[in-house]
Amino acid sequence: MRLTVNGTSHEVAPRPGQSLRTLLRELGWFGVKKGCDAGDCGACTIHLDGEPLHACLVPAFRAAERQVTTVEGLAGPCAPGDGVPDALHPVQAAFVAAQGFQCGFCTPGMVMTAAALDQGQSRDLPAALKGNLCRCTGYRSITDAIAGIADAAAGMDGSPTAPCRHSPPAPASAAVVSGRARYTLDRDLPGALHLKVLRSPHPHARIVRIDSAAALAVPGVVRVLTHADAPDRLFSTGRHQNPGDDASDTRVLDPVLRFVGQRVAAVLAETEAAAAAGCRALIVDYEVLPACLDPERALDPDAPLVHGARPTGKDAPPLHPHPNLAAEAHGEIGDVAAGLAAADVVHEGTYRSQRIQHAHLETHAAMGWRDPDGRLVLRSSTQVPFLTRDALCALFDLPRDKVRVECGRVGGGFGAKQEMLTEDLVALAVLATGRPVRWELTRTEQFTATTTRHPMRVRVRLGARADGTLTAIDLQVLSNTGAYGNHAGGVLHHGCNEVIAVYRCANKRVDGYAVHTHTLPAGAFRGYGLSQTIFAVESAMDELARALDLDPVELRRRNVVRPGDPMVSTSLEPHDVQYGSYGLDQCLDAVAASLAEPPPPAPAGWRTGSGMALSMIDTIPPRGHFAEARIALEDGRYVLRVGTVEFGNGTSTVHGQIAAEALATTPDRISLRQGDTDAVPHDTGAYGSTGIVVAGQATWRAAETLAALLRERAAARLGVDPAACRLDGDGVSAGDARVRLAELGPAEAVGHADGSPRSVAFNVQGFQVAVRPETGEVRILRSVHAADAGRVMNPVQCRGQIEGGVAQALGAALYEDLAIDAAGRVATPTFRTYHIPALADVPRTEVIFADTHDAVGPLGAKSMSESPFNPVAAALANAIRDATGARLTATPFAPDRIYRQIGTTTQSGEEERWT
Repeated sequence: MRLTVNGTSHEVAPRPGQSLRTLLRELGWFGVKKGCDAGDCGACTIHLDGEPLHACLVPAFRAAERQVTTVEGLAGPCAPGDGVPDALHPVQAAFVAAQGFQCGFCTPGMVMTAAALDQGQSRDLPAALKGNLCRCTGYRSITDAIAGIADAAAGMDGSPTAPCRHSPPAPASAAVVSGRARYTLDRDLPGALHLKVLRSPHPHARIVRIDSAAALAVPGVVRVLTHADAPDRLFSTGRHQNPGDDASDTRVLDPVLRFVGQRVAAVLAETEAAAAAGCRALIVDYEVLPACLDPERALDPDAPLVHGARPTGKDAPPLHPHPNLAAEAHGEIGDVAAGLAAADVVHEGTYRSQRIQHAHLETHAAMGWRDPDGRLVLRSSTQVPFLTRDALCALFDLPRDKVRVECGRVGGGFGAKQEMLTEDLVALAVLATGRPVRWELTRTEQFTATTTRHPMRVRVRLGARADGTLTAIDLQVLSNTGAYGNHAGGVLHHGCNEVIAVYRCANKRVDGYAVHTHTLPAGAFRGYGLSQTIFAVESAMDELARALDLDPVELRRRNVVRPGDPMVSTSLEPHDVQYGSYGLDQCLDAVAASLAEPPPPAPAGWRTGSGMALSMIDTIPPRGHFAEARIALEDGRYVLRVGTVEFGNGTSTVHGQIAAEALATTPDRISLRQGDTDAVPHDTGAYGSTGIVVAGQATWRAAETLAALLRERAAARLGVDPAACRLDGDGVSAGDARVRLAELGPAEAVGHADGSPRSVAFNVQGFQVAVRPETGEVRILRSVHAADAGRVMNPVQCRGQIEGGVAQALGAALYEDLAIDAAGRVATPTFRTYHIPALADVPRTEVIFADTHDAVGPLGAKSMSESPFNPVAAALANAIRDATGARLTATPFAPDRIYRQIGTTTQSGEEERWT
């Protein structure tokens, strides 16, 4: 058949059942993304004869003799390929002006939907965009883009010699909005095999036999890989600088299966359809084993064991001998029993946080091949390319110079891509077949076979005197890490640290346990354990305030740490965390002032209330986080090389700003190469919000060193003291004399950062809500978030991080729930059953920045990618409590739960126990 795409005619023969989305990508139109293949996310939106459609739902043959427009051709006819178009469509230009994206994976589909709106639809964007999902932005910048509102701070409105504190657009803006930015699988890989995985139907089983004969007989199937083909070596999917931080308990392919969805075997074929057919043809005999699905029973003496023995690599000593214990955290300062006895009021409550999925729009994906020198090359959607390379080297006995890991632009991460979940199997397939291999998880696989946030049960006891002074804090934490121990210890220890370190109290105790169950593994998730424990502690603080008849903000003011106070949780041992700056007082004041304003009107009969919560977070992970940056002057332009990856965290923008400030130039003069193990010797990775505070520090040091070198060279040519020379755009001046950069020859400088010392960042969230008691429905009337981010280098971008964090946290607080049924299966495996916030669900959040300058971070900056998530659930629970009297002790706050709790409170008074 013939079809015309963006003015280019194509003669094609679609395969039976092929969708238009896959056909367009095979023709090189990579702006058509895959986020779900079910019509739920809108990432594949195109225009068919001018009408917007989800290409994944359109059979390819229906495009015969028709005109297809993808995001690449929105501004006019074009051919497939890389590069940025000469002109942008007005909607594309508006998305650039309003910085209407972060990772940008949803942007092509969002732009295509927006471009097709008529005036009436533009006035009802929640309805018009209900079919387009964004996981990063919180939608405010998207609605501004469609309304034609360019952010006032989006341009370079300050001195070009001080580019930080302004908001230049992301370097890849035009490429993202035009669909030309290249994500993991947005490239041709000639001769590639397609990989598909057969997954376990049982929560616990042993593979007795795999019969591959029928699978190998499927036309196009080339190879079947089983545990017999994989290295008999244990590793962790979790990636940290120190491999011992995570348990080595995982195999590439394991004969023992520990959760529904675990890999059983891999099929490699010439087409994706043949690989899928090969998986269906595999015959597997299983010995089904007893399973433990309940974390509350995991440490019972007769509980089925997930692993035969407790694995190594834990942060805490094995005080509890049960093999299902993955990690534990214990500690006490002072005397908690005495502190509770001395209290005038004690609050005791149990709070539960559910399992949630990261739901980034780009699923996990990787492709691998051998380069002309024989090196194994992996192109991966990862936050940690260097740590992944090192893990592959250890797993397959390869030297570092024989493995390269590169990233395109990554379509979201939120901690999920701090795991090695695809690269190991793709590497095995390349080594086994000698051919290129590509593997892209389906959306269902993303929900059922990757990682989630750790579900937690947190029991908290708080004691206080009548004046509000805390006398005791006692936490008991049970964390469900699932089948494998990736991040089990790190999440548990982190979740038990800053949540109580933020409060001054002489008596603190923590007893925490992370347990194994036969469920899909938990892993790194935005906030890294703090959102779960903060929900408990900040809810309990509000109950203390009520019992003491104190304003909730005032109670916190009386107890939060202040500069000079030790920041301790369960140990008095010295550490490298310090007050690089302190803005918690400003954040509390800002939220209190906003919540003191009258709320917007609520419907008649609805109850209104307000609530707030605070959080503190260490700006860098402990035990070292390393980065190297290299910047060179080449042909009169600067080329910056960093290891950190761009996945919506804004590193590509801010690294250019940092280098530009050191070199007294503008960011557009800095060319950036990033996310490639060939770029620099090492970078631990972009997680824990370190892409700016660690890697940015390395960039600043490299650029400062280069600036000094250029001043010295110019001084030698001009015959002056280097101190008299100053960089000014494309040259170096000394009085009236000037030397152009191109005359100074090539030069390079290197900068290093090791992630120590560490500072702390603060966040305070406030809500005004209305609740309909007859149904439990909640409406957010006002959302305000105050953040101490140090010197905010790019206000528009940082505000977007906060808005997106609040939106994601609202989804977790109100309705997201990765449910597992009684058979151990994920019961919510699609966007139809697992609801993430759409535009209609998210209120606008007023973002307020504290005015601080951090002594630790580069140019005074602090981290702000993950911490906005942490106080949201508690603040919302406190607002609902204020409105209804109902204390919600488990997320999500579904309407039926709120309705039932309102009834319980009305009938029996306060739910929580008091002494």
